[in-house]
Amino acid sequence: MKPLLAIALTLTTCGTVLAGTLLTSGSAQAQGRNTTPSEVTKMNAYVGCINRLSARSYDSRKRYFSWVGKNGPTGKERIIYGTYTIYDTSDCRKNVEKANALEPRDADLESAATAYADAVSKLEPLLKEADDYYSQENYKDDRMAKGKALHPRLVAAWDAFAGADKNLRKSVDVINDRRATDKLAETEQKEGKKSRYYVQAVMIHAKRLLRANESDKPDLAAITAALNTYEETVNAAEKVDGSPKIGSMFMSSAKSYLVSAKQLMRRLRDKTPYSQGDRMMLNAGSGWMVEGSPQRLLRDYNQLIEAFNRGVNI
Repeated sequence: MKPLLAIALTLTTCGTVLAGTLLTSGSAQAQGRNTTPSEVTKMNAYVGCINRLSARSYDSRKRYFSWVGKNGPTGKERIIYGTYTIYDTSDCRKNVEKANALEPRDADLESAATAYADAVSKLEPLLKEADDYYSQENYKDDRMAKGKALHPRLVAAWDAFAGADKNLRKSVDVINDRRATDKLAETEQKEGKKSRYYVQAVMIHAKRLLRANESDKPDLAAITAALNTYEETVNAAEKVDGSPKIGSMFMSSAKSYLVSAKQLMRRLRDKTPYSQGDRMMLNAGSGWMVEGSPQRLLRDYNQLIEAFNRGVNI
């Protein structure tokens, strides 16, 4: 099992919730000098749950509310889509239980992981029940009675899951941030500010830039500062000499992310509204196609991580 290196966090800019994909990569050395095999296994168990279950859980909620109003179904909807199910959650629960017993012990992290496993395990059968009801069109037989009864249960389960997911991501993120900072200082001490240092710095500042866009009410000054720092780091990485050489694919991904970040910043700064066509794509789940959208930013962040995972000399 590969050790965790970078996480694409959920992005909630402009009121749009996007479930980002967590990615793993690298050797144990990428985690810093103090990382043990036990800690890698522990962290990967938690991240594995999020990798497999979080995006689909958020998608199920998005699918449901694409046709249901906030007060629930009425039976008079023009189109009834139902919702999505999620993958089996039993492995997640088992892996969390095993991971919680591993060293190093961390009560807050372990509690967050347990809460996540509990929440997603409760969501799974409820989504299955709802999917059976809607896919079999049973609402035609009971005048949407069960659909109305399911609504508050679904909302409560999604809310509980979203809270647990956020807390687990935050706990994992604290550890990852500490490791990344320690590793960057270690690299600078051993090698100086050369290619390896700047690659690590690009990834750190890319993540900070993503976070600056996370709030429902983004702070333009904070976003601009994070954007400027990221741009300076990318420019420095492009100019650095030395071995190993930073590959063109990694630099291309870093620059694409920079462009998308600038487009989103300008949309916020200039208060540029989305066009009708933009809104259609955003609502259809194709927001990554819209320039200056949170979805495009998150897509390019994930692609940057993928480029890093493939090898920065490519």
